[in-house]
Amino acid sequence: MSAGDETTLADIRQRIDSLDAQIMALISDRAACAQEVARIKREADEQAEFYRPEREAQVLRRIHQSNPGPLDSEEMTRLFREIMSACLALEQQLSVAFLGPEGTFTQAAALKHFGHSVKTVAMSAIDEVFREVESGSAHYGVVPIENSTEGVVTHTLDRFMQSPLSICGEVELRIHHHLLSTERDLAQVERVYSHQQSLAQCREWLDARLSHVERVAVSSNAEAARRSAREPGTAAIASEAAAELYGLGVLSANIEDSPDNTTRFLVIGPRSSGPSGHDKTTLLLSARNRPGSLFALLSPFANHDVSLTRIESRPSQCVNWEYVFFIDIVGHAADPPVAGALKELREAAELVKVLGSYPKAVL
Repeated sequence: MSAGDETTLADIRQRIDSLDAQIMALISDRAACAQEVARIKREADEQAEFYRPEREAQVLRRIHQSNPGPLDSEEMTRLFREIMSACLALEQQLSVAFLGPEGTFTQAAALKHFGHSVKTVAMSAIDEVFREVESGSAHYGVVPIENSTEGVVTHTLDRFMQSPLSICGEVELRIHHHLLSTERDLAQVERVYSHQQSLAQCREWLDARLSHVERVAVSSNAEAARRSAREPGTAAIASEAAAELYGLGVLSANIEDSPDNTTRFLVIGPRSSGPSGHDKTTLLLSARNRPGSLFALLSPFANHDVSLTRIESRPSQCVNWEYVFFIDIVGHAADPPVAGALKELREAAELVKVLGSYPKAVL
């Protein structure tokens, strides 16, 4: 390296040190603003809400759209997510329940949505996540709702039929499955543990390479990793985070059959979000048992030019062979087209329950 290059590097490093000082000062200013917001809110209402999903979604979308580079927009948005998480923690320390144990994809989704400055609380079942939030022991919960290849998580849908909670956010997470084990060779694996959804998402890979091996479904991928860490001759399908947490090696990476494998999660809380400008609404509907009843449920959306993104039917759990419908639509319940469709729908349907309006996933 020439003397001129060394001088240039020294100048660049000095510039970086100066920028770091400016960044730290600006982040500190932002944190001070957050503290002032908290003070004003508490003076106005001791029970004030500090987490505003619609506001955070608007900020993150603006960052994503205006990012000048060279960092890509996803990385820049992630950095701002963490800054916002740390600032929110100065206003209120949020507790977020998730489908555990530690190291699940649901925990990864919770941290992607809320940042690492929240307290995450592992629960052993989807029902327990709902109950933790319903009781007020956790501010919010995160539960899986559907996978791009394996479809809907029925336990989550069914729980909404009894729960008073609302959907206030959604998270989309790219899922990469790894085969984890204390063994060093595939030939030593006699049993594979994983959640039933993950076993299905890796079916073709397992059929091709471990067709003779027993497959055992467990409550979560993290539980699979925990078991495999204690049992010789076994492997788990789980995440890289689970490998680190339970001290397992990666026998094979990215074994999911679909390279675009994505799971959608819902954020549940005591109330819906306000309009953010880019929203979705989830509805629970039932119709009278008569000819054309499904048409009557769907026609109000067409009449008001409201787009549907998903429709699922589930047994009503009240009368045999009667069903309810879960429908996702584009827009917020307060938007005029959606409000008009809901008004017309209530005249035709036996039950109309707005499960929540919430910002679309930013990334």
